[in-house]
Amino acid sequence: MGHELAASPADRPCAEIEMDKSVNTQVKRKIAFALLMGIVTTGIISFAILALNVGFSETFALTWLRSWGIGYVIVVPVILVVGPWLQAQVNRMIQ
Repeated sequence: MGHELAASPADRPCAEIEMDKSVNTQVKRKIAFALLMGIVTTGIISFAILALNVGFSETFALTWLRSWGIGYVIVVPVILVVGPWLQAQVNRMIQ
């Protein structure tokens, strides 16, 4: 009645190991996508909004980089958390 020890990778079937690799690759792709999409979207949006609301000045570049950084820190977790839920909603609507 003891606890079973987890099987080592050598003891696991090849199909199970391949599935783990596939899941790991999918997670890496989602994280990479969120990081890159965050860079692109926050960069463009923060630039446009700052240019429209404040205009170009001597401090524009530093203000933009600060705004971009704050937006990036906020949006990446949102993409990772909301993205899968939103994808599921789209998949339900479009079948």
